[in-house]
Amino acid sequence: MSEFIKNIIIQGEKENTEFKESKYKLPKNLFETICAFLNRFGGNIILGVNDNKEIVGVTEENVIQLKKDFTNLCNNSQKIFPTVYLSIDDYEIDGKTILYINVPESSEVHRSNGKIYDRNQDGDYDITNNTKLVADMYMRKRDIHIEDKIYPYATMKNLREDLFEKAKKWALLKNNNHPWKNMSNEEIIKSSGLYREDVTTGQKGLTLAAILIFGTDETIMSCLSNFKTDAIYRDENMDRYDDRDVIITNLIDSYERLIQFVQKHTNDKFYLEGSHSISIRDKIARELCCNLLIHREFSSGATSRIIITKEKIYTENPTIPKQTGFLTIKNCIPYSKNPKIAKIFREIGLADELGSGVRNITQASEIYSGQVPIFEEGSIFKATVPLVKVLEELTVKQVNQMTVKEFNEALLCNNKAQDKAQGKAQDKAQGKAQDKAQDKINAQILQYCNEARNIFEIMEHIGYKNRTRFRRDYIKPLIDIGILKMTIPEKPTSKNQKYIINKEN
Repeated sequence: MSEFIKNIIIQGEKENTEFKESKYKLPKNLFETICAFLNRFGGNIILGVNDNKEIVGVTEENVIQLKKDFTNLCNNSQKIFPTVYLSIDDYEIDGKTILYINVPESSEVHRSNGKIYDRNQDGDYDITNNTKLVADMYMRKRDIHIEDKIYPYATMKNLREDLFEKAKKWALLKNNNHPWKNMSNEEIIKSSGLYREDVTTGQKGLTLAAILIFGTDETIMSCLSNFKTDAIYRDENMDRYDDRDVIITNLIDSYERLIQFVQKHTNDKFYLEGSHSISIRDKIARELCCNLLIHREFSSGATSRIIITKEKIYTENPTIPKQTGFLTIKNCIPYSKNPKIAKIFREIGLADELGSGVRNITQASEIYSGQVPIFEEGSIFKATVPLVKVLEELTVKQVNQMTVKEFNEALLCNNKAQDKAQGKAQDKAQGKAQDKAQDKINAQILQYCNEARNIFEIMEHIGYKNRTRFRRDYIKPLIDIGILKMTIPEKPTSKNQKYIINKEN
């Protein structure tokens, strides 16, 4: 990745590249550039490089704060609207730290501080009051699919031969006379619409869809540096995870790894469909994993993830919603977010017709757990599939007759009852752990305060940073029970106050 960024710096600033010196803080016009890139064709922003391509670096002690500030501002609708999920990563180039931001082209029109910015060779410019340019921008983005973005310098060498062989094999298993049977890789790409020519700009070449499906990992990362899919299993450790697979590769291999992850952490249940036995678990996994990959908004920096617990599987997928709220078989309006990618998945037998996902998951979930899944559409599309019968008092028929709102209310009540019982046991265990940790810290304080020490000396010795909480949770209780005492008790808040063990006790 460092070599990739070096090459960007060598080529200098242009329509899709911006350097900003910013040693100590984020530049004031950073989000104007982000807005312009989102509204145009995307681009790369490097903090710590000046206009002369000189790497000046970002002050190392400020890196964490700069990254934190950037993340917060990405969620600030004043700075950028609609808000975006972008990653900011630090790299060491020639012994100096730089910050790199990849901004994808967006299918929406964005504003920064209420103004619409566009990008040309000279930089960012405000077009808010130019009605023709604003109208042109909306027209350009009206039918845009980020999967159709053209990469004119990408060639067949950037794609993997073995992935074409795998795709052909799967397609022929589905249909022995599939048209791909006698096609070359180039012919498959062109017949599938993965090579495009834009008659308005003259650009032609492989599309993002081609690269995401058949591309090498290096090529994918150079096009979408924020691209990854997260698979998480939580059993004992509900705050973090017990198993995890961070998947940063093409969509075909991503699908296989996601399926294997679900199979690894869930029980299989076979079901007779006619005279054939099928795996209901695999049917659910297939639909969830396909939807996670082919219905993702790739211009978003948010991570797609699938999370498995003992009670459920749920997915979170960035999207640009056409409707919001809870979805059911009856009110779901199917539309293709990435039609070219979806078409390839159908050709190789991994996906069915448009709109089948909600129906198939609902039917399989009722068989697997006797429960209906929950689908919620928003900027993050969420799907939740119960793995156990969480509503023991309700029959499947009753659940099917409930509205989504009624089901969620019943589920919430049930979960509260479960959480209350589980919480007592957890609180007891957690209380013991906390008491043990507090006793350890108290012992360290008393040992250290054999001589008079001020609050900062004690905190540094213990390794604690929040003075207010440290005083409240540790110092005051020890004083209250008479084990620790103040050297100036008549002035508790004196800047010269110190604490020493009460040897009279």
